[in-house]
Parts: sequence; C-alpha cells; structure tokens
Amino acid sequence: MGRRTSLWVIAFIITVTTAYYQRVTGPTYPVKEKMTIDGSSISGVFDRSHDGDGNHLVEVKVTDTNVIGNLYWKRYKTNDDWNIILMKREDDKLSASLPHQPPAGKLLYKVVLQSGNSDITIPSEPVVIRFKGAVPLYFLIPHVIFMFMAMLLAARTGLEIFNKEPKFYKLTTYTLIILFVGGLILGPIVQKYAFGEFWTGVPFGIDLTDNKTLIAFIGWLVAFIAVQRNKNPKFWVVFAAILMFVIFLIPHSVLGSELDYNKYEKSNIIFDESK
Repeated sequence: MGRRTSLWVIAFIITVTTAYYQRVTGPTYPVKEKMTIDGSSISGVFDRSHDGDGNHLVEVKVTDTNVIGNLYWKRYKTNDDWNIILMKREDDKLSASLPHQPPAGKLLYKVVLQSGNSDITIPSEPVVIRFKGAVPLYFLIPHVIFMFMAMLLAARTGLEIFNKEPKFYKLTTYTLIILFVGGLILGPIVQKYAFGEFWTGVPFGIDLTDNKTLIAFIGWLVAFIAVQRNKNPKFWVVFAAILMFVIFLIPHSVLGSELDYNKYEKSNIIFDESK
C-alpha cells in the first residue's frame, strides 16, 4: 500500500470515528433503558427526535399484563402542569402518543408504570424530544454525503503534510467546494424543511450547527488563500483541519433550533387522535 493510499485510509477511519461519536453523543440519539417492576422486566427506546407530521408514539415493552402505565408530558422550558395519558395495551406493549408540535417544538416526557402498590418511572430521567418537519430525501441524502465527504477531505488534506512534497492546492480546493455545497447550500435547505428557517446561526441566532459550519468554512477559506499566496501554507492547512474536527466533535444538534413556547399559544398545539 502506497503512502498516499495509506493516508486516505487513515483519513477515512478518522472521519467515520468522528461521525459516529458525533451521532451517539448528540441530543437526538434515542435513550434506551431496561428496568424491572415486581420481578417483571420492562424496556423501551425513547426517541429524542420526531420527523414529519403526526403524533409521536411512545411504547414500552411490559410482559406482565397486570402492569398499567401513564405517559406524562409537558412543553419544554415552561411552567405547564404534566399532562397524563393512560397507555393502551397491545400484546406485550403499552403505548400512548405525544401530540405533534410545530417545527423546533420540544416536549418533556416520561412513563410511569404501576403494578399493585409498586410504581416505577422509565426512563429514570424525563426525555426531551424535538419535533421537526420532514426533509425530502433528495435534499437530505446529498447533504449527508457532502458533509461526510467534506470531513473526509479535510482529514486527508491535513494528513498531506506527511508527504515529502505535499500538494495542497487540489485537496484544499475540493475541501472548500464540497463544504460550501454541503454546509452552506444544502444545509440551509435542510434547515428550512426541518425548522422553517434557512439560517439560524450568526447573526440571526445561536444555532450551533449553523455556526459550526460557518466557522469550518472560514477556516478552510483562510487555508485556501494561504495555499494561493504562501510558499509554506502547512500551518494554515493543519489549523483548518484541526479546527474542523474539533468543532465537529461537538455533538450534532447541540444548541439547535428551539421553539420559544413563551411566544407561542398553547391552543396552537393540535393533538390528532387518529395518528
């Protein structure tokens, strides 16, 4: 295996590892939990993100038919009282639905199970779920692919310093172009479908996902300019590569779009019993 091929392999491993870490540590990754009540096992996967229309179904696997459950929910960051919904049993599952919310709306929810004089809350801490609009796959898939390619190219460009005669021009150019298309063209389109706004980062808001993309792009723009003008641009290329991976290690959707319920009437929440 040649040096350049080895560098591509290393870049791929770095990219996959970073993407996986970002995914599983993010606030949209489901909460999985197992408990017991009166000797019976219970388990559930509690989503923290809901795409598209309709209410969100919450299910808990409970084999003991004597166990009953209630779904508790309220709007996030409000002084609302808990809403309580009796869960329905179907075979070995108890289920109930959370009401659909406007884009970027968040609900806090938990399940309380009872068996005789015993009760248990699952998960152990209430879960926050964020609702968003459905993003067409013909925008979402290219966005994901382009962002993955941008991270791969960023890693590979940074690793180019290990070649005796590093060639930064093409790699830096490709990284900048792919990041621009994936993050600053397709990214805002995905954001518009999901949350109703093209851009909620600086100067319009504090959406960390948008701001991370902007900072990464500026870093690679500086590196690109340095490659054009500087006889020894290694510092700026390495700086841009490290900067990009540091900011993309921040879990996805942290400080993401969030509806302020204090500016939104409760009557606007629609609970569709048919969903």
